[in-house]
Amino acid sequence: MAEVRDVLEAQQEDERRKAVRALLRRPLLTPELPEYKLVRKHAGWLADWFARETGWALYTDTAVARLRKVPVRHRDGTRAAQAKGKVAFSRRRYVLVCLALAVLERAESQLTLGWLAERLLALAGDEELATSGVTFTLANREERADLVAVSGLLIGTGVLTKVAGDEAAFVSGSGDALYDVDRRVLAVLLTTRKGPSTVTSTELDERLAEISAELVPDTEDGRNRMIRHSLTRRLLDDPVLYYREMTEPERVYLERQRGPMIKRIVDATGFVAEVRAEGIALLDPTGEATDLGMPEEGTDGHATLLLAEHLAERLRMYPGQPVHLDDLHEHMARLAERHRTHWRKNALVPELTAGAVHRLRALGLIQVRGQTVTSLPALARFGFAEAVITGKDRK
Repeated sequence: MAEVRDVLEAQQEDERRKAVRALLRRPLLTPELPEYKLVRKHAGWLADWFARETGWALYTDTAVARLRKVPVRHRDGTRAAQAKGKVAFSRRRYVLVCLALAVLERAESQLTLGWLAERLLALAGDEELATSGVTFTLANREERADLVAVSGLLIGTGVLTKVAGDEAAFVSGSGDALYDVDRRVLAVLLTTRKGPSTVTSTELDERLAEISAELVPDTEDGRNRMIRHSLTRRLLDDPVLYYREMTEPERVYLERQRGPMIKRIVDATGFVAEVRAEGIALLDPTGEATDLGMPEEGTDGHATLLLAEHLAERLRMYPGQPVHLDDLHEHMARLAERHRTHWRKNALVPELTAGAVHRLRALGLIQVRGQTVTSLPALARFGFAEAVITGKDRK
């Protein structure tokens, strides 16, 4: 009997870890996704854990599971919304997302892309948008492609479900697409602590701070809780937590509570903690919570790994010395020549370099300032990696 109980407890722990990793990867889950059932099954435990350790609220019902994540830092430019092909959203696309959500609040349960475009055109004529440099007229293929990218994002989040039609036909002006609107998903999208329309500040940083501000009790207990929440959020969300980026109260708290705090996170997630002199990283051996891997297969992944090795070698030889982007372009050109029989034929050196730099920056391995790149301590772990390419990305 004890053996059966041990097996059931182990199964329960494994399911909870999978649910935590699923919510970290996709904070909004719908019933069509396999992880949704696990989140619903363990909703009570998950809500308690996230509230206690991160201060994030978890909402679940029969139609949606929503983890209301609040980032510690709002100025991370490496986590942009992306269209197909991993192209980061432009400013206009972000504006169109907001306008589209406003339209969908008043829309019928079913609509066409053309109908949505007409309503967006009316809203996009606002003088304040024009003054800020954002225009949308649907006059060219690029603007129609922007609208399709927005619809793709809304489909990915579950707000829209395509019923019929073809977005490509809309871009070319020869057709349309029909969607269902899921109001239950739409209703839980917003995660701000304060309604954006109630914010009076005009500066971006001030507006972001206001809509995400949390009430902190003026007690030692309250302050320590907020520090724990902040550190845990960064450990779960960021690739690396560097000690040099922490405030003095955070460093003092971490010195006292590092062991118990990391144990609670590891037990709940199944992550592996890597603690070094410069900071802490939580590694995901399953890849289930990982949105950006290192290394990855294919030409881009191989190029990124080779550039990481090059920068790691320079880090050992010249610690703290920045490298100019032109030097990285030259190095990538040499790599492209060396691996031309393996890499895809249409790979361009500037694009490979930009993609590799973006990935390394997003992973907390380098810092980019202007036209220079500075390697960060965590990059050293890739210094002796063996580069492998599988051929899956050859064209």
